[in-house]
Parts: sequence; structure tokens; C-alpha cells
Amino acid sequence: MHHERRDDTGGHPVGEVSAALVAAMRRAIDASEAVRGTTSPNPPVGAVVLDADGTVVGVGATAPPGGPHAEVVALREAGERARGGTVVVTLEPCRHHGRTPPCTEALISAGVAAVYVGVNDPSPVAGGGATRLRAAGIQVHTGLLAQEVAEGPLRAWLHSVRTGRPHVTWKFAATLDGRSAAADGTSRWITGEAARAEVHQLRARSDAVVVGTGTAIVDDPALTARRPDGTELDRQPLRVVVGYSDLPPGAKLRAGDVLHLRTHDPDDVLAALHARGVVDVLLEGGPRLAGAFLSAGRIDRVIGYLAPALLGAGPAALGDAGVRTISAIKRLHVTDVRRVGEDIRIDARPITESTASPPPVW
Repeated sequence: MHHERRDDTGGHPVGEVSAALVAAMRRAIDASEAVRGTTSPNPPVGAVVLDADGTVVGVGATAPPGGPHAEVVALREAGERARGGTVVVTLEPCRHHGRTPPCTEALISAGVAAVYVGVNDPSPVAGGGATRLRAAGIQVHTGLLAQEVAEGPLRAWLHSVRTGRPHVTWKFAATLDGRSAAADGTSRWITGEAARAEVHQLRARSDAVVVGTGTAIVDDPALTARRPDGTELDRQPLRVVVGYSDLPPGAKLRAGDVLHLRTHDPDDVLAALHARGVVDVLLEGGPRLAGAFLSAGRIDRVIGYLAPALLGAGPAALGDAGVRTISAIKRLHVTDVRRVGEDIRIDARPITESTASPPPVW
């Protein structure tokens, strides 16, 4: 199988890419997914090194802040076998000296012959690495599986760089008739164990988990990422409560690393989190807070778990989002639908000019 690739200037097809390079990029995407949630504010990049014969000799992913970037990790594993070889990397190698030296210089020193990039780096400080590599005589090709890369583990980071605010995923659980709780307010458990376990993995891969004071008071959630046996996972997100109300003594969110933002403005929330280096936000509720974020246009992804059950009464999963007429409906583009145990998981994103016609995969 062959895939066309694009050049840096016009984005037009300039040749064919071998199945080995496509496989290497998918392996690099997998490597970046494995570290998602551990690298912010740096991007979770994945890199694969092929020797001159096309054999994989190194795989790397970005370490936590202060540690080596993906290309350096992969080059260290490859050693001298990288010389004359090819590096496949999800994001354009950086050219600036931050906490670590530029990745471009590591690639040049390793003597690689070619670099295949998924997406260009949009940041004004680190971008432009491809130009530096070409000046050193290295062939650089960009756009390999660009859509898969951009919609994969790098999605939140790319969004943060381009917009100056964290990427927000709204997660909710509801019955088929859209109820997030029963008429008496009880909500445990609408979804099954498999869906709940998946939500804990979502938390572990996020930089911050956000709820309103109403949810914090009524449900008394811990918002920690836990294993099925109840023990906490090694990686925990920042827990955030939004609203003016004080939490009662003994509330789980009064203890430990919890940020209480006394505001109702989604932009204030995101500005405060951005200042802390937060890139990827998981918005967990409740309906009023979710409605405020949607009304402000600050929800970038929706993950909904629908249980095969009916309540007929009780609060809806989503509160007032400023929609007064059908012409103002908030439509979504569905990217994935699958079963999780007995529940249905829907992954979608708001339709905008950039998402109405998704680009082809190269």
C-alpha cells in the first residue's frame, strides 16, 4: 500500500510513501499516545528511527518536562544505526533551546538522511525546524498521516498553541432519554463498570478535571483517576472546582491538590488553567457548567456515554446553552461510535468551518 505525501509549500502530492513509513508513523502515534497527559505544557510527540535498510532501530516519546524529547529518546536507542537512516516523527522537530537542546541539532549530529513529519509545529518559538534540517542537507517531507496525527494525541496541544487556551472535552453520562440523574438527584450508577473504568483513563490522560460547585456539593466526587479495585492510578490530573459557593467541611474536593476558581466565566477558567500550563481539560459537569461552556463556544470535543435505560424525569445532561430556536442548534460531527460494555460511547466535535469538511488522510 502506498500513500501520497505533501510538500511544505503548497500541500500538493509530491510522490509516494512506502507502507513501512506509514507503519512507522502509526507506531510513532502509538508512542505519543502512551505519554499523553504526562508532557504538558510540552507536546506528546512520538518518533521512530529506521536504519538505512528500513529496519526500526529506535522508538521514543517525549519525557515529562525537563526530560528528553521524542527524537532524542529514539536516537539514543538507535545509536550508530541511525546514521544514514530515516526518522519518522509526529511533530516537526523543534529548533529552539528551551529546557533541552534543539531536536534539530540532535538529528543533524546523528547523521540521519531523511525526516518524515506528521504536522508542522505552529508555535512561533519552536517552529521552523524543517528549514534548519534542510539547510544541513537532510531531506524533510511533511504531511505523513497528517490528519491522524492532528486528530490523535497532539490534538489538544495543537489546539492550545493555535488558540491560546486549553482544549476542552466535555464528558457526560446519561440515559437514552438524556437524563443525568433521577428525579431525587441520585445518579450512581447510570452507566456500567466498563464505561466508568474508561472515564478514569480519560482523567489520567487529562491535565485537569473540572466540575461546578453544584456537582461538588451534591455528588461529593473525588475526581481522582482510579483502577477498578479503587486504588489511585500513578498519574493524577489537577482537580478544579468552579463557582462561588464554599464546599462543605469534609468534602472530598477540599483536600489535596484542588484548585477552586470563584467565577462562572468559562474564559476566566481557561485563562487560569492556561497560566498553569494546562493543555487538556476534561469537563465533567454538571449540566449548568456544561451549558455555560457550550454557550461560550468553549467545548472542543464531546464524549457521551449513553446507558440503555430510561428515567423519564430528572435533570438533563446539558443545561441552558443559549439555544432559543432550532436554527441555533449546536450540531456535532461524530467521529466514533462504539459499545463499552452495555453502554454506547459517542465521540463528537462541534461543527465549525475547519471541521465541516475533514481533510484527507495522507
